[in-house]
Parts: sequence; structure tokens; C-alpha cells
Amino acid sequence: MDASEMMKRIRVKESIESQCKSFMEEKINRYLEIEHQGIIGGHYFAPASSECIYLYRDGYFIGAVMMSHAINEGLMKFVAERNSIERNKSDGTTKTVEDLVSELTEKCIISVACANASMRIWKSYRNDIHHMNPTVGKIDFKKLAQQNLKHLSTIEKEIFDFKNNNGVMVPTQPKYWEIRSDGTSPVFLRLD
Repeated sequence: MDASEMMKRIRVKESIESQCKSFMEEKINRYLEIEHQGIIGGHYFAPASSECIYLYRDGYFIGAVMMSHAINEGLMKFVAERNSIERNKSDGTTKTVEDLVSELTEKCIISVACANASMRIWKSYRNDIHHMNPTVGKIDFKKLAQQNLKHLSTIEKEIFDFKNNNGVMVPTQPKYWEIRSDGTSPVFLRLD
């Protein structure tokens, strides 16, 4: 590495360190305000859900909103699958998230609060954002990201709630966890 590259590297390092320090309190506040579930099942969507929290924490609001849409859809499909809910309509087309949430609510598989949280995410400019329609220029992404992350928190708490029984994690809804024959389960930790 020559001297010019070394100087550039030093300037970039100092800039990044300065940015991190100046926004630290904001990041801490954003991380704590969404009150996410600290432990969720170790499923295929868990890393994305955790990354979505970090995007919001670090101020990447558009990315957090986009991920919240995908995670919400993935969670509702997961819940439908675990409850043997068919994802196709009788005409062969795929049910929308709205269709799934309606059916899951009607069958008392998810609570009204969980259904409302899912639908609020589903209706939060999903198509406009994913297709980058001109309306995205008028969206307050910081506020929308905060709302969507709080809604995701509501959903994940319902699905992955658990009790602590003398140091043993006991899932409230075991069907959403991969419980092995020895009683253990793979989990995804998102502890403070």
C-alpha cells in the first residue's frame, strides 16, 4: 500500500469513527424503542429479521421498510405452513398475504393484534416502494420504518413468545420452533 492509499484509508477511518460517535445515542434509542423479541426460532427468515433491526438502528430507513415487507410476508407464509393452511386458492392462484392473514384470523390461529400488525405492514406503501413509483418521494421513511419494526415486533412476540421455567426456555407455541428429540431447539439470539 503506497502513502496515498494509506492517507486515504486514515481519512476514511476517521470519518467513519466520527459518524459512529456522533449518532450513537440516536442508534441506541432506535434500537431500544422497537422492543424486538430477543430470541426467535432459528428459521430461514431469522437473519433477515435481525438485519432489518440493524438497518433501522443505523438509520437506513428505506431498506428497513423494504425488508419489513418481505419479513412480514415470510412470517405469514411460515405460520400458514405450520398450521397446514393451503397457500393456493381453488382457482390455482396464490393467496395474498391479506388472504392468509384473514384466514389465520378467522381460524383463531393468530390474534387480532397480530393480524392488524401484519396488515399495517402489508398496506404500508408496499407496491409503491418495491416498484419505486413516484409516490415514494412523499413517504416519511423514518416514521414508516419505526411503525413497521414495531409491528414486526408484535408479530414475532406472538409467534416466538416463551416462558422461562427455572432457566429452561418453554415456547408458548411449540409448533413454531424446531424442537429436537433432546428438547433443545435452534434459536436466533438478538439480545441487547
